[in-house]
Amino acid sequence: MLRQHLEPVTVDPEGVIDFTQIYFRSVLSVFLTNSEVGMTKYVAPTEDMEFILFDLLDAENEWSQIPALQGLERGTAKAVLQQSAKVAQQTMAPLSQTGDEEGAHWKDGLVSAPTGFAEAFAEITEGGWLGVSGNPEFGGQGLPKMLSVFVEEMFWGANTNLWLYGTLTLGAGICIEAHADEDTKALYLPKLYQGAWTGAMALTESHCGTDLGLIKTTAQPNPDGTYAITGTKIFITSGDHDLAENIVHLVLAKLPDAPGGTRGISLFLVPKYTPDASGMIDARNGFESASIESKMGVRGSATSVINYDRARGIMLGEPNQGLACMFTMMNYARLSVGLQGLGLGDLAYQVSSAYAKDREQGRAPTGPTSPNQSADAILVHPDVRRMLMTQRAYVEGSRAFSAFVGMMLDRSRFLQDAKATRFVELLTPVAKAFMTDRGMDGALLAQQTFGGHGYIREWGVEQIVRDVRIAQIYEGTNGIQALDLIGRKVLKDGGRTVAELIAELKQEAVLEAFQKELDDAFACWLDCTDWLVANAKEDPNLAGSASVDYLDLAGHVLFAWLWSRMALVGDDSKRNLARFFFDKLLPKIKFLDGTIRAGSRTLMEPKQDWF
Repeated sequence: MLRQHLEPVTVDPEGVIDFTQIYFRSVLSVFLTNSEVGMTKYVAPTEDMEFILFDLLDAENEWSQIPALQGLERGTAKAVLQQSAKVAQQTMAPLSQTGDEEGAHWKDGLVSAPTGFAEAFAEITEGGWLGVSGNPEFGGQGLPKMLSVFVEEMFWGANTNLWLYGTLTLGAGICIEAHADEDTKALYLPKLYQGAWTGAMALTESHCGTDLGLIKTTAQPNPDGTYAITGTKIFITSGDHDLAENIVHLVLAKLPDAPGGTRGISLFLVPKYTPDASGMIDARNGFESASIESKMGVRGSATSVINYDRARGIMLGEPNQGLACMFTMMNYARLSVGLQGLGLGDLAYQVSSAYAKDREQGRAPTGPTSPNQSADAILVHPDVRRMLMTQRAYVEGSRAFSAFVGMMLDRSRFLQDAKATRFVELLTPVAKAFMTDRGMDGALLAQQTFGGHGYIREWGVEQIVRDVRIAQIYEGTNGIQALDLIGRKVLKDGGRTVAELIAELKQEAVLEAFQKELDDAFACWLDCTDWLVANAKEDPNLAGSASVDYLDLAGHVLFAWLWSRMALVGDDSKRNLARFFFDKLLPKIKFLDGTIRAGSRTLMEPKQDWF
């Protein structure tokens, strides 16, 4: 069978990856997909992805500066995009609506995914798609993040419900690689990259979500150096299912002598089945799925309530340092959720754009464009164009932004670039919140473009609205992302990282037609940052009152820079859309700056009993 050729990618003694193997894997993987399935309404935007990689960000030059990536060439990257696009279009997309309609199942403690998901997930794992960014020493492919973000975008857009069973596996692998000992890495990482085992993140409890210092789950030391984990976690995405032989939970819990609050949290690796030293599954561990949630959206994804009853676990990292360790996975997950917003926002644009070309209603304001028809396509109406162009401007801006953040992640990971690391920390909450907010906006605009048909299930648009809504909530609500940005990333260093990033961005050439407007936008962001730094100490509520608007302002300015760059290196289509962004969307920063400077008084004056 062809899958026998999909051996782990090898690394030479100096750590250089043989990228010809990745090309071979990506080509073979398409033959493992269901090639008989017809085209679906999701079309992978590989042409725009290639434009961003090679025209906007000069990926080949970027990779040539990183020793571990010097063998990666345009042809290999294009093959990865093309083959992952086929998986998304042919294997994943046809199951999106049926998986939503059927939903995941729970019966007598057993959890099963919707019909067809097992076969599709097997094709994803056999193609090596869960290990694309994994460490090659343990069977991963070692691809750069600025490339793998596009693989994720396509999988999110094609079938969010199915990809939720895979995406946390990637994050679990990153966390284990960063914080586990060598034996644990060697035991768990190959299985995760292969998809034989999947990952899950167990943080939330019924009485605490954001304030994790309140968790009650306990970890009692065992004589053999392991720990007995006891407690109940909720909202555990892919916490239990039937798509893999084992599920590896990363669980936050407290030791008996732990200090109070978040300072007393430790992180534990808790598998569903405990493996022996060779990786063979042994006994069932002490946890079970008590139920799965009945949800508004992502109904095909199993979200479990998990009861741990002296489940055997291994500590990752140091005692009472679990939250810091978990942030390794959470930060990955936050970028990935931003890509969920992008993928579904693109799907919303695709279906609403196609609908607007076919749906005939009314006549163009300047006169009929289809005189032989009883009406013109609704695409002739200015307001319909406003909705479609708004969607597309944010989608293509988000795609460029995700690759830019991926590039900073690559510099941080492969080069230990301290400046890139600071930029990643600053940009991660923007990537999660801004891209998911715009994804939700795009889904609603698509539904509005459809009119009444957008409210009907068979068209699929209402599913997009339901599926993208959770992206604004999980992995830290967007309000929490905004607080993280303004409190931990901006006020903490007096705005120095913002100023440093803007200075860096200003070094890149942009289309001259946008230079003045872009300079004004940068000045607005800097002035607003300085004002917040100067006034936050006097008003403890200022950061909280300004945080969401500040993140929104930052996102629009960053997108303006990207659009001015895309206009420089792109064609007339890019320049037209850039002009739309500057004319119709960027002016929002003036409003946002005004609401920020209004302060917190009107929010905080009403007494609690007024509400």
